[in-house]
Amino acid sequence: MVSSSRPVAGSRPFWAFWRRPVPVPAVRLVGVIGTFPPRGPGLTLGGLERVLDRAFAVRRAPAVALIVNSPGGTPVQAALIARRIRHLAEKNQRKVLAFVEDVATSGGYWLATAADEIFVEANSIIGSIGVISAGFGFSEALARLGIERRVHTSGPRKSFLDPFRPERPEDVALLAELQAEIHERFKEQVRSRRAGRLKASEAELFDGRIWTGARAVELGLVDGIGEIRSVLEERFGPDVTIRVLNPPRRRLFDRLSVGGLAAEAAAAALAALEERAMLRRLGL
Repeated sequence: MVSSSRPVAGSRPFWAFWRRPVPVPAVRLVGVIGTFPPRGPGLTLGGLERVLDRAFAVRRAPAVALIVNSPGGTPVQAALIARRIRHLAEKNQRKVLAFVEDVATSGGYWLATAADEIFVEANSIIGSIGVISAGFGFSEALARLGIERRVHTSGPRKSFLDPFRPERPEDVALLAELQAEIHERFKEQVRSRRAGRLKASEAELFDGRIWTGARAVELGLVDGIGEIRSVLEERFGPDVTIRVLNPPRRRLFDRLSVGGLAAEAAAAALAALEERAMLRRLGL
């Protein structure tokens, strides 16, 4: 009988059982960015700061993963969160890898650009690099109802874009100026974070349109198609352990305070409606 020292196919060498797992913390960036409903569950730097600090403090972690699924929101919070991620990455010398699920558009894509590499699914929705402002005008409705609108200001632009008054060309021009300024900062974020990887003209990339993940790879907006576990195992080996870190929940005392549960439920409902409206705009 001939024995063999070769391991059985599919088995691990005996020393592999003593290997220490490779930890990769993952932070979920899911939902609308900003604080649309009071105390709502939107993504803000204040709500994410602690969990980001924890993620980048994990010892022996070769990278931090971001799980992104956001249709966007306020540019201020998107910029603050992305800037904090980059600060922690440089301070702790950590690679950052983003994994997009259904959508990373507008501010959601801004968050994804905080990563060194971005991975998507082929059918993910990517892009919307632009700025939007939407509202309603009720001036004719008030007139039909016989309601008189009374507004007194100490500055001619204080009632800027008042929805109960006819739209004024000078207000639209001022809004366009503000949007152009914010749009330019968004474009600069993409230019700096995706430097050398963009494969289309800025006129095409920055006009606000959206693409599938597969097309976004071709355009250089993202780096490849892949899901978190397979990419991390390929990058760091089969002993990778993904530790998903979630933002802290509100304290139980606050939730049980008078009106606390009702306020939280209302805020969550409003946030869900806001997110649903943004996703519908993308056909999702």
